[in-house]
Amino acid sequence: MKVAAFSGWIGAACMSCAPFIIDMPAGKALAIVGLGLLTIQAICNRTINLVCLNLISILGFSYALYI
Repeated sequence: MKVAAFSGWIGAACMSCAPFIIDMPAGKALAIVGLGLLTIQAICNRTINLVCLNLISILGFSYALYI
């Protein structure tokens, strides 16, 4: 299995678990990690729209985590 595909699966698993604990810092961190892993896959697939969406989401969750 390629690294991009593997990171995509792990990222999807993180993003699937994150909403259930999103009110806690661990949930926001899990979403950031999941989006980061999904961004690797999006870069390899050259889906720039998803890369932009993921990066903006990472910034938003980071802001929510540190306020």
